[in-house]
This record gives sequence, structure tokens and C-alpha cells, in this order.
Amino acid sequence: MAGGGPQRDGIIEGINVTPLVDITLVLLIIFIVTAKMVVQPAVPLDLPQAKQGEELQTIFAVTLAKDGTLLVDGEPARDETLLDRAKAALAATPELRAVIQADGDVPHRRVIGVLDRLKEAGIVRVAFGTSWPEEGGAGGGI
Repeated sequence: MAGGGPQRDGIIEGINVTPLVDITLVLLIIFIVTAKMVVQPAVPLDLPQAKQGEELQTIFAVTLAKDGTLLVDGEPARDETLLDRAKAALAATPELRAVIQADGDVPHRRVIGVLDRLKEAGIVRVAFGTSWPEEGGAGGGI
């Protein structure tokens, strides 16, 4: 033949596994990096931890109505008594969580004022209550 090299008659004398090992290691690194990203949530959450399945968590509910009334655990309250009630509830339950539910028309400064009073009382776990928009209605998005 005109090729000029020795013919091997189709017999494979050895397999070069270096490219296969390189590809395997690259895929392993990709899987390790993506697995770490999948485990971490996009938003850090302070999820409650249950010691027993039957134990219930105590929540300090603060509701700000559209007309300006303040409800603490469903009972009418005044701004001046909110701090005292929050301190008393925290003394009774050290793992207390507060939920602020404010109407959309309540001024922002009022909600922040309630949040400041709760933090002043020592409640550091605070959530804001929301609801899903009704089907077919305006979503009220940002």
C-alpha cells in the first residue's frame, strides 16, 4: 500500500483510557457542585423544629385592620398595651413567634411601628401573613 506504515491487521493492542478518566472526573466535579447548589434553598428560611409530633407552636398574632384597629390574638388592643402584652407572651413562651397580618391599605409606618414594638419586647421571630389573590381578580403584584 501507499500508506507507508506497518499494518496491524485490525488487532487492538491497547486502549488509552486517559480521555475516559478525564471526562469522568469532569462530570464528577459538575455533579458535586450542582448537588451542593440544589440542597441550599434560594431564600434562607427559619423553619420551626418539632421535638415531638404532638407539640403545638404558640403564635402571637397581631392584626392591623383597614380602619386602624389593632387586634392581638383576636382581641382588641391599643398601641400602648402591645409592648406589655408581647413581653408577657414571650415570658410565658420563650420560643414565641409573631405573625403580623396587615390590610393592604394600612400605612407602612404603622406596620413598621408594630414590628419595632415586637422587637423591643424581645420577639425576634416575626412573619407577615399573606393570602393568595382570588381567581380572576387583580393580583396586586409589584
